[in-house]
Amino acid sequence: MGTTGLSAQAHGRDDQDGLHLTVLRSLVLSFMLGVMLTGAQAPLFTASLALLDPPADTAAIYAGYFDIRIWAAPATLCIYTVSGYLIGTEQARKALYLQLVLNGVNGSLNLLFVLGLGMGVKGIALGSLIAEVTTATFGLFMVAQHFTLRKSLARFAIQSFWKITDFLALARTNVFIFIRTLLLLTTLAYVTRSAGHISESALAASHILSIFMLLISLGLDGFAYAAEALTGGAYGRGDRPAFIKWCWLTSLWAVGASVAYSIAFVLFGDLIVQSLTVIEAVRTQAMSALPVIVALPILSVACFQFDGIYIGATASAAMSITMAISFILFFVIVDPLVNNSGLSGLWSALVIFMVARGVTQAVYFPYITRKITESG
Repeated sequence: MGTTGLSAQAHGRDDQDGLHLTVLRSLVLSFMLGVMLTGAQAPLFTASLALLDPPADTAAIYAGYFDIRIWAAPATLCIYTVSGYLIGTEQARKALYLQLVLNGVNGSLNLLFVLGLGMGVKGIALGSLIAEVTTATFGLFMVAQHFTLRKSLARFAIQSFWKITDFLALARTNVFIFIRTLLLLTTLAYVTRSAGHISESALAASHILSIFMLLISLGLDGFAYAAEALTGGAYGRGDRPAFIKWCWLTSLWAVGASVAYSIAFVLFGDLIVQSLTVIEAVRTQAMSALPVIVALPILSVACFQFDGIYIGATASAAMSITMAISFILFFVIVDPLVNNSGLSGLWSALVIFMVARGVTQAVYFPYITRKITESG
């Protein structure tokens, strides 16, 4: 995300030199962090088990998956960097190609390893590992096409490229986004943990409800990505009217999509649930929370869209602060709502969390536009 905002701003200024440096430094940082993650895999595994608290049989399966999947960390972060560069420079079609390679290779290998070779969950992990390494290689080829390999290698040889202050500036942006994302993932992990404590059927139903959220994010993230690139370009140029225009236009499209999602869930939500499980107890649990899911797109669209705008403006510190406020609110209300309404209460707490993110970001938004005016 940090790469997206910085790339969009450099692209908006037509600063090809700055764009090149941003992408290369992001790739170096991605590799270093990926190596650190693989090196710290033992404590990471222990911490994740403590956080998720899965049943013993599930923990054993998870361990087999984790031991393979963790080695994809450098490739995964490389893909994030390349995607951020492509989205930030308004190359959405190439970003789509990158995802098609990732999902196409991943899906094909999963079928081969799981159905063909009977490798189970370890086969899924291995397929994901190979897919991410393949996609990272493809992404680096895309970057090399734009900047040329010779020019990139020449950058690495220049002492000024390795200035610690420039890497720290990039790291600061990403650290705040990392904190923001960690809080988000912790919230989602707690939803899974709490659903498991309600019952096994509630845990399965919560996973089905997560599919609805995935469907929502697949659509609304598209408009957020557009906001990242377009508002980021305007922010980089110091063009306040263009920044406001793209905020409004992308947000109007996002709101329209959110209404369409809610209507679709009213009409077809029960059919989606029935298609995802044949277990009646799971269906009953999922259907009890379906009204919450119907409201989710409209109530969460603001936080999706503001995320895109904040990334375009590289307002990462504000993103982490507003997320922290929403995170605290979630943990204040979640247990009482679960005790009162079960799975429906749990997902209601998640919806309130999403609303709080949108509201707190809206409160801070005028400071972002004011900053453009001051810098201009």
